[in-house]
Order: sequence, then structure tokens, then C-alpha cells
Amino acid sequence: MSTPSGAPAVSSIPEAVHRRRWAILVVLMFSLLIVVLDNSILNVAVKTIASPSPTGIGATQSELEWAINSYTLVFAGLLFTAGLLGDRLGRKKVLLFGITLFGIGSALAAMSGSPGQLITWRALMGFGAAFVMPATLAVLMNVFERDEQPKAIGIWAGSVGLGIAIGPITGGLLLEHFWWGSIFLVNVPVVIIALVAMVLLVPDSKDPKPGRLDPIGVVLSIIGLVLLVYGIIRGGELADFTDVTVLLPVIGGLAVLVVFVLHEKRSASPAIDVSYFKKPAFSAAVAAIALIFFALMGVTFFSAFYMQSVRGYSALQSGLLILPLAVAQMLFAPRARIVVARFGARAVCTAGMLAVAVGLAAFALFDADTPVWLMCVVFFVQGTGMAHVMPPVTVAVMQALPREKAGSGSAVNNTFRQVGGALGIAVLGSVLSTVYRGDIENHLGALPSGARDAAGESIEATLAIAEKLGPKGAPLVTAAHDAFMSAMHVTALGSAAVALVGTVVVALWLPGREPVAPKAVREEERPAPAGAER
Repeated sequence: MSTPSGAPAVSSIPEAVHRRRWAILVVLMFSLLIVVLDNSILNVAVKTIASPSPTGIGATQSELEWAINSYTLVFAGLLFTAGLLGDRLGRKKVLLFGITLFGIGSALAAMSGSPGQLITWRALMGFGAAFVMPATLAVLMNVFERDEQPKAIGIWAGSVGLGIAIGPITGGLLLEHFWWGSIFLVNVPVVIIALVAMVLLVPDSKDPKPGRLDPIGVVLSIIGLVLLVYGIIRGGELADFTDVTVLLPVIGGLAVLVVFVLHEKRSASPAIDVSYFKKPAFSAAVAAIALIFFALMGVTFFSAFYMQSVRGYSALQSGLLILPLAVAQMLFAPRARIVVARFGARAVCTAGMLAVAVGLAAFALFDADTPVWLMCVVFFVQGTGMAHVMPPVTVAVMQALPREKAGSGSAVNNTFRQVGGALGIAVLGSVLSTVYRGDIENHLGALPSGARDAAGESIEATLAIAEKLGPKGAPLVTAAHDAFMSAMHVTALGSAAVALVGTVVVALWLPGREPVAPKAVREEERPAPAGAER
């Protein structure tokens, strides 16, 4: 690389790696795509998996939640540790390990004969995914120069949109032509392709001076995160956050994490330098990540039931309806850096969070006959908002840490994302369940006590009882739809309120527009060396 004056540009990245950086980014996106695609596929398959054998495996609402949450629990609990191991052992090594384990877990999940087995193998998939997601972002930070990192991170974030689009559509197609296990088996050939590409293209990198290992910090982080996320999930399952089985793990997890922070502050070789959280921009960025996923994940969970159980759409049709959200992310995320350069991260992220809040609030106006085009517009607005929040805040987190600590930075970024998402599903899911149960109970008086309790669990359970009643169950179907819509409206407003909190956070603490240095030389203006790939 050289400047226009002909003087060599100082770079810590080998020229051979720099030339193939965009090909490496494609491989990283492909690896991330597998993880994102799997969760989005599962969201459209919950109704099928809940069906009795041979269509599904007869999973209850609680078992369905744990099929999702076992993955989240292991994933969130190990993200921080996986990022540290990548910095110490080599990011390529942990990426290969994670993607291999994810593939094995996918194959086993496809062959599950019971909900218990599915929950177990989903946990194994979460174990592998915990090593994939932070490693992809850490590798990206080590193959791109600082001035190109915002563009690369925008494309990386856009691949999440691609996963959101491909997942439901692929899941819908598979469920229409094959058995439910195919939604997991499809991961295996993708994993094999990703492994070959990684071996051939992705360079290894690690912290040259990792310092002494901090086993106490690592153990404390795992225990604290697992307890906290378990308590959150348990609260959502019971729809009661005052239960002792919820309070004990949540309080215990928070206490362990406080001990972790105190230990890191006093350690000569800390796993993470907690002083970074004293920087308002860094703390605001991770808070924005947690809040936006808190708001969005709860809505994503109940929107599948709205589209399939209330509207009567198939899994494939439900997937196609989410396409505008994904398209918006793919279109705008890679270009977010241009808007940030002009208006500043604060203005762009504030507008983005506000767009997400408006999109979520719009669900409160939906009913069983809302026009499809209006739903598509709302999803597009949500996707556009996310595309202008996630890349800038990710850049803020990653560029706050030295490049050799990229694994730790990525782990912090993704840990807050996963904890926020788990909290969103649990809290907003419990709101949905509580409001639904309160509305539907008045219509279950004629049922036997056992059936009454089962029917009140969820809209799917109510509709299953109504189907058994035949023509007599028609009024119960109407009541179930009405109760679910009321619950969805309340939950949507709660989601929008959380997104508004995120709007305030980024408006107050993210940095504004940075002054442009007149002598700065943009990467695009540098003449490419002979043979370089641009």
C-alpha cells in the first residue's frame, strides 16, 4: 500500500492478507450466516415442532422455549470466554472448532426423537456458535485497516439481515417438502463449505502479548452469565419474576458479575479492562446493542404466532413477510458509515432507534385483517432503523479496544446482544403470556379443569383444544384470536418503550460528528499496488 506521494503507508497487516481481505470477509459472513440462519429458521418452525408425531415431536410451549433458550443460555454464557480464548490461542483455531461443533450439533438435532433430545443438541449448537460469532468480528478487525473497518463491519452486520431473510424462507420451503429435522440438517453442507473456505483463506491471528491467564475471571464470567441468563429465561417461562427460582439465579448471577468486575479491576492481568466502561461512548454503544435486541427479539418471537396462528399463513408465507426487514438491513447496513460520516453517530443512531420504536409501536395497531403491504412497510422501517444502529455502535465498541484485544471486544459486543435478546424474549414473552391468560380465562369456564389449564397456556394450546371440540370450538377460536391480539398490542407498546429508552441513551452519550482532518487520505484515493484486489 502507498500514499499518493509514493511514500509507503504504515500497515500492520501483511500485504498478502490485505489483498484477499474482501474474500476473507465473505467467508466470515458465510460463517456468521449459519448461526443467524439457524435461529431464524427455528422461529418459523415452532408450530410444526409443537405438532404431534409424525409431523413434529409434540413439544409443549415450555419445551419450545427451552429449545430456543438452551441455545441462548450456553451461547451467552460462553461468548466472553470464547472471545478470550480466540485472543490467546488464535482466532482461526477457535473459529474452526466452533463451526465444526455447530455442524455436529445440527446433525444430532435433526435426528432428535423427543423434545429433551432437541433441547440437548441445541445446547451443543450454542456451545459451537459461542466460538463462531466473536471470532468472525475479531478476524475482521485484524484483516482490515482502521479506515476500512466501518465499511467491513457494515457489510458484516448486513449479513445478519441476509440470514433473517434466508432463514424463514428456507425453513418454510423445507417444512413444506421435508420433515421438521431438515431445518437443522441443512446446516451440515453449509458448515462443510465454510470449513474448507476457512482453511484456505482465513489467516490466523492472536494477541502477541496475552499476559498471564486469568482463570478466576473466566470462571466468574461463565458462572455469572449462566446464572443471570437462566434466571431471566426461568422468569419468562413462569411469567413471574418474583418466584424464588427466578430471583435466586438472577441475584446470584448479578452478585457473581459484581465480584468479576471487582476482580478484574484489581487483577494485574485482567481478562477485560473494565475501565473501558467509564467511556460514555463505549457504555452507550453496548447499552444500545442490548436495548435494541431486547425490544426486537420479543417481537420476533410473538410475530411468528401472529402470522401463523392468527393470520393463518404458512411457515413459508411468514418467512416471506419478514423479507422487507432483511432487505432493508442488507441495503442500508453497508452504507451506514457514509451517513455517520456526514451527520455523526449520535444523530444517525438516534434516528435509527426512533425508527425501530415506531416500527414496534405499529404492531399495537395491527389486527387480524391488517393489509399485507402495511405489514411489509413496518418491517422495512424496522430493518432500516436497525441498519443505522448496529454498524455504528459495533464500530464504537470494536475501535475502543486495541486490535490485539479484538476477541474480547467482540465478546463484549455479542454478550450484551445475547443477554438483551434473552431478556427481551423472557420479559416480553411473560407479558404476552400474562395478558393472554387473563383475557382467555373468561372463555374457558365450560372446559374440564385439566383442559382449562392446558388451554390457557398459549394461543396454540387454546386452538388445539378448540379443534378437538369440532364445530363447538368456533367461539373459542375467535376468543383466542381476540385475546392474542390484545396481548400482542400490550407487548408491542412495551417493546417500543424499551426502544425509546435506547433512543435516549444514544442521543445523550454517543459522540456527535467528528471533525474531518483536511490532510486525511481516504483508502479509496490510494493507488492500489500491482496485483492487489480492490
